Amino acid sequence: MMNNPQDALLQQLDAMSSEARNPDSWDIDLLSSLEIVQRINAEDQTVAHSLQSCLSDVAAVADRIVTAFAAGGRLVYLGAGTSGRLGILDAVECPPTYSVPSSQVVALIAGGNGAVYKAVEGAEDNPDLAVDDLKRIDLCKNDILIGIAASGRTPYVLGGLAYARSLGCFTAAISCNANAPVLTAADAGICAVVGPEVVTGSTRMKAGTAQKLILNMLTTTAMIRSGKVYQNLMVDLHASNEKLVARAVRIVIQATDCEPQIARDALKAADMSAKLAILHILSGQSIEHCKTQLEQQHGFIRKVLEQDKPA
Repeated sequence: MMNNPQDALLQQLDAMSSEARNPDSWDIDLLSSLEIVQRINAEDQTVAHSLQSCLSDVAAVADRIVTAFAAGGRLVYLGAGTSGRLGILDAVECPPTYSVPSSQVVALIAGGNGAVYKAVEGAEDNPDLAVDDLKRIDLCKNDILIGIAASGRTPYVLGGLAYARSLGCFTAAISCNANAPVLTAADAGICAVVGPEVVTGSTRMKAGTAQKLILNMLTTTAMIRSGKVYQNLMVDLHASNEKLVARAVRIVIQATDCEPQIARDALKAADMSAKLAILHILSGQSIEHCKTQLEQQHGFIRKVLEQDKPA
């Protein structure tokens, strides 16, 4: 019989592998700095291998993101604490990397933007806050919502998933614990069981790394499948600073094997669109013709080039 409201939470934490004590680090407080980082590194090396069992789930969710994008929908991340911050990190990198609107990949964190820098007490325990946040961005059935929760029990995330499903919105959840509530609360679950942390309960470590890897895979796969990559070059980058302008020139050179000045001239004619400059050089067609062809082939350079091949 439970006499304290926290007893149920204690039972939940006891059942989570991410909250267990790691038998390989019981003596970590006795080690030198070098020995500590060696122990951390050894644990970190297990993370990538732990994801192998959930790759088919990651791919399936990536396919749903592609479908959502094609229908004009958005990818929305929802999380608290480290999980929420990782969602924000992934979202804000998409516009400069792939020239998508900032509204296409959105991230919400329990407690609002201030929680990025400082924890907002109690925010993650309130499921209604997630509903308010999702209403504020006008979540709709064309969007896809991904809840991120290392523990898999965060009320804020559970509340958001329930609201999204009530709208007919496809939902997915990422957790680092098997049988986590968020996995069954969503239409699709991605479970990366990384095991106990080096420092017990510090899920910003292995669990955070696993989440970061999964988010990288989801958006990168979705962008590739949406025509944002040619060969293995990110041809849709937005050249918003000097480094990215130089990178755009280099990408054009790598894709076409042209001289630097030819790449610069093509980029200037293409209004700094690396994708358009590449197609212009490879096809020998005018910028306007290339632009039309890319629109018809939904941004895929390969499809345009295959179409223009002589029979």
